[in-house]
Amino acid sequence: MSPTRRSQVTLFLHQLPLLVWLVALWMLLWGQFTWLALLTGLVVAVFVTRVFRLPPVELSGRINLWYGLVFVVTFLGAVVKGSLIVAWQVLDLRRQPGAAIIAVPLRVDDDVIMAHTAVTASLIPGSLIVDVDRENRTLFLHTIGVRSEADAEHQRRVVLGWEARITRAVGSKEELQELRARIADSSAHHADPTARGRRASQ
Repeated sequence: MSPTRRSQVTLFLHQLPLLVWLVALWMLLWGQFTWLALLTGLVVAVFVTRVFRLPPVELSGRINLWYGLVFVVTFLGAVVKGSLIVAWQVLDLRRQPGAAIIAVPLRVDDDVIMAHTAVTASLIPGSLIVDVDRENRTLFLHTIGVRSEADAEHQRRVVLGWEARITRAVGSKEELQELRARIADSSAHHADPTARGRRASQ
């Protein structure tokens, strides 16, 4: 195999996870898991990655199949749960569901992880990404069913949970280490009453 041919094969294998994700995203957007949706999604994915002259996406080259399966199953469950919750909020005439714009600072400094997290959060009924602050790694999420700061904090934890699942599934080793360090720092901060007292006094 010639060096040029070998480099093309290497590039294809490196971009394969992106193609798979684009096909899956296409099928989710149309809500169809058929052979036609698979084939049209593949055509769109190849068209997007080959025709549009965009900077190459730097992927980690790592896929954890177990965490990928966990992500898919959890995501499908969240879609069903979100649909039922939104339906109930529409039918419940006793009170307004409430809504808010919530800022969610992410923990992993990676554009691909941020994009995947934003798309995942938007695909779940009841929430939608309305803006992204790439420099500060912050997603702005419009969500319904928020009536208090506790509800808003719960939504932040939900989005951070998706970020963690995506990082464990396709993130690099360095991103995994960064995620674990930030989770450990957050856990230590919440477990330290002195830290909480200092924050309250500020």
